[in-house]
Amino acid sequence: MEEKTEPITAVNLDHESNNAYADDRATASLLDRRITRTFDLHIIPWLFGVWLLAFIDRSNIGNARIDGLAEDLKLDGTKFNIALTVFYIPYVLIDVPSNWVVKYFGANHYLPGLLIAWGVVGMCTGFVKDYGGLLACRFFLGLCEGGLLGGIILYLSMFYRRHELLFRIGMIYCAAPLSGAFGGLLATGLARIHYGGYNRWPWIFIVEGVITVAYGLVTIWFLPPTPSHARFLTEAQREAAVHRMGLDAHGASQESKVESEKFSWHWVRMAVLNVNTAVLSLNFFAIITPLYSFSLFLPSIISNLGYKSVQAQLLTVPPNMAGFFAVILGTFLSDKIKARGPIVLGGCSVAIIGYIMLLIKTTPLVHYGGTFLVAVGVFPSPPAVMGWLANNLAPHYVRATGTGLQIAVANCAAFIATFTYLGKDKIDYTTGHFINVGMLVVSLCLSTTNILYVKWENRKRETGGRDYRLNGSDDGMLGYQHPSFRYTI
Repeated sequence: MEEKTEPITAVNLDHESNNAYADDRATASLLDRRITRTFDLHIIPWLFGVWLLAFIDRSNIGNARIDGLAEDLKLDGTKFNIALTVFYIPYVLIDVPSNWVVKYFGANHYLPGLLIAWGVVGMCTGFVKDYGGLLACRFFLGLCEGGLLGGIILYLSMFYRRHELLFRIGMIYCAAPLSGAFGGLLATGLARIHYGGYNRWPWIFIVEGVITVAYGLVTIWFLPPTPSHARFLTEAQREAAVHRMGLDAHGASQESKVESEKFSWHWVRMAVLNVNTAVLSLNFFAIITPLYSFSLFLPSIISNLGYKSVQAQLLTVPPNMAGFFAVILGTFLSDKIKARGPIVLGGCSVAIIGYIMLLIKTTPLVHYGGTFLVAVGVFPSPPAVMGWLANNLAPHYVRATGTGLQIAVANCAAFIATFTYLGKDKIDYTTGHFINVGMLVVSLCLSTTNILYVKWENRKRETGGRDYRLNGSDDGMLGYQHPSFRYTI
């Protein structure tokens, strides 16, 4: 399912070892596809598991709530919502600095290390006896998970070209809706355990935490640090992998290897001052509000339709599976057309229709059908927005800063999302649905704005309107401002 990319041909990158790779276009194209497939085999499955467990361990509190957590810890009023919110305070603050150190520690060690840490915290959540203990666990869970998503995006951008990237993000991000399906089934079984004085909900946290730690300990041995250090590639393939990333930079970086790039505050300023960073960070904020509230409260929404605990858990599976397939399809199409904005516009429109179905006075079956459209609409949009910004920022530390800032801004939406569905609105959750519709409309406006800006800027570069940047300046410090660099729509 590879997108059709232009074969890599010879360019002057001062690397004689790449000449053989570039001499024959057919050979180069075949080698390029082989490298991509090899990365898919050795990287994507591991990161898929990491993100699956991250979402399960983050949102399993929603499953635990309807299996006795709220009653045992006396979570009356807005206490449950506050517990959800506490998670996002460190989660937001850690994003940017975490992205800065990913390359220093090596993403192949750093990302599994985060996994192991939050797995331990997840296990501890199963042993809490009061509200204060729950708040402490949620805080440290957010601290450990905070650098993960930005780190994954940054890590993938070291291995894949810009218009190969989003489908790979999608293959990982589809674990989010799958976690809702799998987590619901897992919680249904674990909540039946009564052992050692711990009954029902504690076992959801304990068992899932053990699984997370074990997976992290295994993963740390298999992820490669960079393309030039991928042991599963031959020497020729490693050289070709480095070479193709240099071509894909289109002048934005003069370093052939990502590990050779050095941190500079110049790159930080470039990331912060990019129009894409501002617009797409706010866009992600708007999209993530319905995504988080949907993930956290879907069991409660379905339970409110009249279904009992076990039924409600099981009925979360089909909508989440629909979201799973929507992410794969949406990101695949996005890489095929080499555009991100249209996917976001389509996804938000479908989700709005789903929320309208939830708002109208009708049968529970229609309301349940609305959850499918919400899932199909909201789940493909976040990877599209993240991939959009990652495509439009270069080189490494600009991308690291921009994606970290985007995720930090976006996750502030959690302070809204965790209070969209309150106990006092339990009759129909009208307020929460209207908030989410409003956010999706904001996303439609921001996506349209960024599409128009990117088209305008690309036209300026194509007509020579940015060539003046090459006069009297160091080409190596231009990054995404280089006249040869083109933004993705």
